[in-house]
Amino acid sequence: MKFLISTAYAAAEKAATMTEAAGPVPAAPGMAETFMMNMVLISILVGLFYLLLIRPQQKRFKKHRQMMDSLKKGDSVLTAGGFIGKIDKVIEGKDEVVVDLGGGLKVTALRSTIQNRVEDDKAE
Repeated sequence: MKFLISTAYAAAEKAATMTEAAGPVPAAPGMAETFMMNMVLISILVGLFYLLLIRPQQKRFKKHRQMMDSLKKGDSVLTAGGFIGKIDKVIEGKDEVVVDLGGGLKVTALRSTIQNRVEDDKAE
């Protein structure tokens, strides 16, 4: 068992002589420096998260909200259920519109379920 201890001691001496030949060992960064480096990395990640995910989603929501607010009678729309029809009546004060699906069939739909406007040639 004693031969293992002497080998480890010899390895430690060899490592010490190698570091002396290579020059002084740089000091480990302090706690404050490490904290600041971590904060910089976290702030970069938050910035990228905002630029790549949150900002485009907000733009999409804003564009959809403008489209929903500008709906008027006669607009061809696509509902979330996949129905294409024309707006027959916009109910003011409520979040509802009456959509004419054709053939005398009219349904009441929430504005939020309207996906987008459809060009007249697609609706026919």
